[in-house]
Amino acid sequence: MQTIESGSTVDINQKKRQLNTLQEEELRTTPARSDWRGRYALGLIFIDWIVGLAAASAALALRFRGSNTETFLLDYRLLTLVFPLPWIAVLALNRAYESRHLFVGTDEYARVVRSGLGLTAVLAIISFSFDLRLARGYVIIAVPMATVVDVAARYVFRQLLHRAWSRGDRLHRVILVGHAKAVADMSRRMRHESHHGLGIVGACLPPGTHSEPAKGLPPIYGNFDQVAAAVTEAGADTVVVLSCPEIDGAELRRLAWQLERDEIDLIVASTLVDVAGDRTTIRPVDGLPMLHVEHPRLKGSARLIKNAFDRVGAFLLLLMFSPLLIVVAMLVRFGAGGRGPAIFRQERVGKDGRPFVLYKFRTMVVNAEARLQELRNLNDSDGELFKMRSDPRVTPVGRWLRRLSLDELPQLMNVLKGDMSLVGPRPPLAREVAGYPDDMRRRLVVKPGLTGLWQVSGRSDLSWEDSIRLDLTYVENWSLAMDVAILARTVSAVMRSSGAY
Repeated sequence: MQTIESGSTVDINQKKRQLNTLQEEELRTTPARSDWRGRYALGLIFIDWIVGLAAASAALALRFRGSNTETFLLDYRLLTLVFPLPWIAVLALNRAYESRHLFVGTDEYARVVRSGLGLTAVLAIISFSFDLRLARGYVIIAVPMATVVDVAARYVFRQLLHRAWSRGDRLHRVILVGHAKAVADMSRRMRHESHHGLGIVGACLPPGTHSEPAKGLPPIYGNFDQVAAAVTEAGADTVVVLSCPEIDGAELRRLAWQLERDEIDLIVASTLVDVAGDRTTIRPVDGLPMLHVEHPRLKGSARLIKNAFDRVGAFLLLLMFSPLLIVVAMLVRFGAGGRGPAIFRQERVGKDGRPFVLYKFRTMVVNAEARLQELRNLNDSDGELFKMRSDPRVTPVGRWLRRLSLDELPQLMNVLKGDMSLVGPRPPLAREVAGYPDDMRRRLVVKPGLTGLWQVSGRSDLSWEDSIRLDLTYVENWSLAMDVAILARTVSAVMRSSGAY
């Protein structure tokens, strides 16, 4: 059985590599695509108009159900028809249609929420200033409903775009500019994650570099002086400049002038590793743009809100899943192949290195820890974490629980106790922490999570290096909007059973 599963894993990885190769070939042979971003923005406007009209219609039906005042109702029917216009206007004022806020990240959704709050404030001010008898029930229903439904609709619309990206459609055709090592590293990271919309069609390396494509490098179109020609030859629409000393401010400005004629996008990759844009601010000093980096939000009122969100969320989830928890506990306790206690307790390392007892449904035989040493040489992970795709210690019930991530549900008790958060880095074992380099200890400044970026980005299929990078990214750029987005993506990851073993 183990040999068969290993073979199927190799087949899957081989198919992934073949798919990446086919996408790269398609990018090299397909002519430059027309700008789809304008059509995407028009699609969002249409969605917002439908959502606004639907929310206002629902408010009309719920607030004035059974009312017989025709003149009064006529005014609100007209308001219902007009409501999508101010809704779209306030979204536009909040820049919810600008490309730089769309496609990836949570900024788009945050702007929709701010638009809902802004429209509520505007309606309240207008009603008070002109002494309009605007029904509060109508506003209370229409605006929050429009906000919530619009966030959901935009999320679905974005997922359709991401699926197109994963097929190699609607990608920005990118020329990378930088040293070979940086180009190879960026190429590897972009191939691993498809939700960025960037398809690499070529690269420009420093003068004197061997021009033949090497392992991990895309086709080479020339050196730093030939970027504009490379864009034309490759049919590219985007240039990404990686950090290199040869391209200083003056060179970058001249490159921008060359690309401006054909409206080619210019992106400069920051050397700030895994620091999100909302932590950086450009502050000009005597004509020199200075990049100010804010410290991550590790303390203060935002963390108090996160703690409250965690405790309340864990309590509600425990109530909702309580019947399922009882059924699973019975299956684990009396299931075939692994009779024993339903709950597995293990010491893990939490915030600031403090140990705590983690709860999980038991998925292995009772003496699993004693048998670990004999399996050490079969570790499928490339780091401190021990993982086996076909671990003989896992019970039949446990394999099913792991596939659906149901074994993690008792950790809601850890969240309720304050040992963990709903979202955060993976809770490590003490022996893993003992092998951490200094940078990796940064992940211990926050509580570990029931889910996190590591889970929604591949789970056990990730390399040790990638899982740590994602944990550090979360620590450095945490926000409540990010937590909500990760929780939503967790549902999708669990349904796909991606990387679960």
